[in-house]
Order: sequence, then C-alpha cells, then structure tokens
Amino acid sequence: MTVQELLGGLEKAVDDGRHREWAVRCAHALGLGGIAVTLRWGAELIWFSDGVSARLEDAQFTLGQGPRVAAEFIDVPYEVPDLGQGAAEEWPQLAAEARGMGVWALFVWPVRTGAVRVGSLTGYRRTPGPLTPGQAADGLRVADALAGRLLAWSPGDNSSSDGRGEAGMVELHWAEVHQATGVLSCRLGVPLGEAMVRLRAQAFAEGRPVTETAREILRELP
Repeated sequence: MTVQELLGGLEKAVDDGRHREWAVRCAHALGLGGIAVTLRWGAELIWFSDGVSARLEDAQFTLGQGPRVAAEFIDVPYEVPDLGQGAAEEWPQLAAEARGMGVWALFVWPVRTGAVRVGSLTGYRRTPGPLTPGQAADGLRVADALAGRLLAWSPGDNSSSDGRGEAGMVELHWAEVHQATGVLSCRLGVPLGEAMVRLRAQAFAEGRPVTETAREILRELP
C-alpha cells in the first residue's frame, strides 16, 4: 500500500480503532521499522507503532538527548542515518541504547500546521543509511496529515483511571510519569521541573524505562 493510499484511510483507521495497524503499515511504506509521535518538547508520547518505537522515545525522554530532542529546536526534517558514527559521540547513552535494540538509524519530521509546530514524528530503521528523497518527502506528508488529526483531537471520557488513556489515535503513554512527577514534587518539596529531573535520573540509575519507575512511585501511594 502506498503512502497516498494510507493517508486516504487515516481517518477511517482512527475511527475504527485500527490506528496502531495503520502506523505499522505507514512505517513500512516509508521504509522504516516503526514510527512514534510525540507532542512538542517531549510533553507526551501519544502514538507509536510498536514496542521498539516506544522504548526509543522513553530513552530520549529519560536521557534528555537524541535526534528528537535536538530536532525540537529546528523546523525541518532531521536525519541520523548512522548511530554508529558521529551520533555515538553526540548522544553516547542514547546511541548505545538504540544499538542495543538493533536500531541503527533515526529520522525526525516536524508535525506542524502552518508555522505552528505541535510535535514530532520519529522513525527508526535497523540498517544504517539515509532515506531516499521520496521517502523523506513522504515522511513530511505523513507528519502534516498527523498534525491535522492532533489538532482535531480533544480528551474524551475514555481515559482509564490508572493513568493511561486513549482517545482516537492519541495514547497517553507518559501520563503516569507526569503523575509521579507531581507526587515527587510534593514529597520532596521541590518544583515540578526538578522533580522530573530526579525521576529521570532515578530511572537512568536503575537502568529501567521511566514509565516503570513512575509506576513504582505511584504504587507506593497510600
């Protein structure tokens, strides 16, 4: 299936609850192993095609480094075709974690409408090498289509009570992280920003995804 055909079926896939299946097909059409969408400044991971995509975003979120983090400051696509070369020096921890997952290339497209950027589309590949011009252009088309879906979305009543929610194509993957940050802020008497830094540091020191560390903190609540 072509990217054009996939974009034509995006709304129906979301309405039918098949957005994850759509994301997998879209990643393959772009020549990628998987894709993920985050809101700007890493505020929330809202959609991912597979577990590796989620783990990569968790790693960038925890470490505060990586191409998606760097691309927040620019408004054009950002390619890292080989995580075994210069990227290993720029983002040593992230590059090592990605290679441990069998990932050797990362690509980021801005998700925007007009001049307003709302997030990022990140794709990975298990082999090094740049995208073709056609794949790079198709990635921008996908990012633009996703921007329209994000702007049309608003939280509904189907968010679960355990901190994780889903509404259409949006999955609140880091909801528990933000809740745990609030808990730490109150417990330690520090600002939210510092509490978030401490949560990330704890996750990194324990060698666990930040979501697991956050979940453990929430389980400790009376």
